[in-house]
Amino acid sequence: MTTTPQATEPEQRRVFADLTPLRTSADYRRLWFGNSVTWVGQGMTTLAISLQIYDITRSPFSVGLVGLFSLVPLVVFGLYGGAIADTVDRRKLGLASASGSAALSIALAGAAFAGFHHVWFLYGIVALQAVCAALNAPARSSMIPRLLPPEQLRAANALNSMTTTFGTLVGPSLGGVIVGLAGYQTAYLIDAMAFSASLYAMWRLPSMLPERTGATGAPPAEGRGRASVLDGLRFLATRPNLRMTFLSDFCAMILAHPRALFPAVAVLWYDGDAKTTGLLVAAPAFGALLGGVLSGWQGRIRHHGQAILLAVAAWGTAIAVFGLTRNLWLGLLMLALAGYSDTVSMIFRNTMMQVAAPDEMRGRLQGVFIVVVAGGPRLGDFLAGSVADLTSPAVAVTGGGIACVLAIGALALYGRGFRRYDALDPTP
Repeated sequence: MTTTPQATEPEQRRVFADLTPLRTSADYRRLWFGNSVTWVGQGMTTLAISLQIYDITRSPFSVGLVGLFSLVPLVVFGLYGGAIADTVDRRKLGLASASGSAALSIALAGAAFAGFHHVWFLYGIVALQAVCAALNAPARSSMIPRLLPPEQLRAANALNSMTTTFGTLVGPSLGGVIVGLAGYQTAYLIDAMAFSASLYAMWRLPSMLPERTGATGAPPAEGRGRASVLDGLRFLATRPNLRMTFLSDFCAMILAHPRALFPAVAVLWYDGDAKTTGLLVAAPAFGALLGGVLSGWQGRIRHHGQAILLAVAAWGTAIAVFGLTRNLWLGLLMLALAGYSDTVSMIFRNTMMQVAAPDEMRGRLQGVFIVVVAGGPRLGDFLAGSVADLTSPAVAVTGGGIACVLAIGALALYGRGFRRYDALDPTP
C-alpha cells in the first residue's frame, strides 16, 4: 500500500481517528451526532422487540423470525430506496424516513402502554422499520460527499463506522437494562426521542437534489423524472473498480462468516454457555470499534484497492486461525482482529464508492451496498451452518477462512486496475 506523499508530519504520526470532518463542517457534525444517538436508540428497540416477542410466545423460533421480517424489506427496498435517493431531494427523503421510524417507535410505546401485546403487530412494525431504514440509508450516505471535500471522506467513513458499532454494542445492553427497570414502553419512548437529534440535523441541511452529469451514458437531462434501478446496476457492471468493492465484501461475508456457529462453538470448543456465546458475538464488534478509533494511519494510504484486498485477506486469515484454536482468549483475539479488518475494508470501500461515483449514482450504489450488507451475512450464516452439518464446525470455520483468502487472491490477480486504484486520481 503506497502512502500519500503529501501527508504532513502530524498525519504521519496520527494513530487515532481523524476528527477533521467534525471540526470543519457543522452540518456533518450535527448529522454525525444525530446518527450516533439514533443508532443507540434503534439498538435498544431491536432488543426490546426481541424480548417482547419471547415474553409473548416463549419461542426462540418466533424471535428468529424478526430477522426475516427485517431482511426482506431491506433487500427489496434497499435498491428502490437508492433509486428514490437519486431522484428527489435527499434531505426531504431523510427527514420523511427518519420521521417514519420515530412514528413507529411511538406506535410501539403506545401499544405497550395500552397492553396491546400481539406478535403480528410487532412483526409488522419490524418490517416497516426496515422499509424506513432502506429509504433513509441511501439518502443519508449520499449527503456526506456534498458536505465534505473528497480528502475528508475517508475520515468521515471511519467516524461513521464508530457510530454504527458503538450503537450496536451499547444500544442492546442499555435496552436490556431499561426494559428490566421500566418496561418495554420506556425503551420505545427513549428511541422515539432519540430520533429528534437526527431530525434536527437533517432539518438544518440545505437542499440535496442529485446533480445530473449523464454518468449512465444517457443525456444529463435535468428533468429526468425517475432514476432507474436497472441504470444503476448497468453503471455498476461497467465500472470494474466499484464492482470489485462489492465482490471483495462477498468473499468475506459469504465464505467466512461463522456467526451462526457461535452457540455450537461455545459449547463444543470451549465447554461454555450463553455467556461464552455472548463473548464470541461481542469480540468482532469490539474489533470493529477499534478499527474506527485507531483509523488515523489510514489517511496515509493512497491505493485503496490494495488496502481492501489486504484487509479482506486478513479477515479470512483471522477466521481460519479462530477455527484452529481451542483457547478461548486466542479465539476472541482472532475474532477481534477479523472485526478490525472488516472495518478497515468497509472504510475504504465506502470512500471509493463516494469519491469515484458521480453524485447522481450514489444513492443507487448505496442501495446495492445495503443489499450486500443485509444479504451477504445471511448467506454466510446459511453456508456455514450447512457445511458444519455436513462436516463439522471446525471444517466450516477454517475452510471458510481459507476459501476467503483464496477467493480474494483470485480477485487480486483478476483486478489489476483495482490494485492500482489511486485515491488522488479515482477511477470507477
